[in-house]
Amino acid sequence: MTEPQSPLARNRLMRALYLVLGFILLITGIIGIFVPLMPTTIFLILAAWCFSKSSQRLENWLLGHATLGPTIVNWREYGVIPPRAKLMACTGMAVGFLIFLFAAHPAWWLFLLVAAIIAGCAWYVLSRPSAPRGSEDPA
Repeated sequence: MTEPQSPLARNRLMRALYLVLGFILLITGIIGIFVPLMPTTIFLILAAWCFSKSSQRLENWLLGHATLGPTIVNWREYGVIPPRAKLMACTGMAVGFLIFLFAAHPAWWLFLLVAAIIAGCAWYVLSRPSAPRGSEDPA
């Protein structure tokens, strides 16, 4: 009978790298709370994933955090992106595209390529549910 595999990385070096990366992503996500147009949620989701590979204690702490945890749990369980996060993400993409447009003066083909990529990313964000099914309260 085989032993169930732990989600933690087997190699100690990899666990350490996931742990360090998890802290970097967590700090970046926390900074994003205070800096306009800087994403927060994606960094917290990635930090939780890194902690799942390095420290179950830190993963549980982050998922159980009263402020940071619900968004991560709703993403993991339901694929939810709250309306405010959708607005911030799409605004950030639009601002980034405008900066690219005016700073780089791209050729038409590059303009179209970047516009298509950003439109695809925006479509993905907007196509995610805003709240868990059957819930009236957006996460």
